[in-house]
Amino acid sequence: MSATTKRLAGHEAIRVKGWLAAHKWLILRRLSQVMFLLVFLVGPWFGIWWVTGTLAGSRTFGVLPLTDPLVLLQSLVAGHLPELTAIVGALIVMAVYAVIGGRVFCSWVCPINPVTDGAHWLHDRLGFSKGWQPKRSTRLWILGAVLAVSAVTGTIAWEVVNPVTILHRGLVYGMGFAWALVGAVFLFDLVVARRGWCGHVCPVGAFYGLIGTKSLLRVSAVNRSACNDCMDCFAVCPESQVIPAALRGRDGASPLILSSDCTNCGRCIDVCAVDVFAFTHRCDTYVKNDEQLADKAA
Repeated sequence: MSATTKRLAGHEAIRVKGWLAAHKWLILRRLSQVMFLLVFLVGPWFGIWWVTGTLAGSRTFGVLPLTDPLVLLQSLVAGHLPELTAIVGALIVMAVYAVIGGRVFCSWVCPINPVTDGAHWLHDRLGFSKGWQPKRSTRLWILGAVLAVSAVTGTIAWEVVNPVTILHRGLVYGMGFAWALVGAVFLFDLVVARRGWCGHVCPVGAFYGLIGTKSLLRVSAVNRSACNDCMDCFAVCPESQVIPAALRGRDGASPLILSSDCTNCGRCIDVCAVDVFAFTHRCDTYVKNDEQLADKAA
């Protein structure tokens, strides 16, 4: 796919559906990311303590505990016995992401996502090459290494270098080194590896992907017979390898995108001028006009 094609991704959808409809899910994601960040910051900034703590561990309205399950797992392998509230908080978070899709965290909550999305946008505009692309399994190996380091050192190892945690601390206490780390992530995706951080490196995304393996919420190519092969969905998808089976329907494949790599970001829905994609649930295998797809394949 050429850089020109990528730059034009979504233009037809804007023409057909209008700018707002062609960016609906992107706008909602940005609002969600800002909201999740602000609920943690209004306390230290303005003294409005709706939520205390960080994304690693918090308490909402002094009652509801929420704990990052990866932080809890690191604590366990490090030999620390967590409090009951931390365990309950982790179970709540795991239950939510097991239903809506683990990597929904990456696209709807993580404050680093706009940084990597911005790097990808600039990467395409500057016409840079794809660059070094480590295997997607790399993030699983890094996840294993994080747990191993935690076990050996007796620390919650990833939180020492986690850009999400460091960015949060920086926004509360002053950015300082946080700017350097966030800038490094941006430059990594811009000039080293296209979509490299979230797609190939980040162990948090790898962990949440494992949680959401059997999640209920799914994107479906429900109207795949209408596909005109414009490739816009491939151009904007941060995990484009998840699309072909559902879109092409080869060997009787379901229209559901079942890969846990899918972040449920909704950009494929936004940029498709013929409305091939839609959000649905795991049990929905309906395909609109699928007999037309068979004729097209023949």
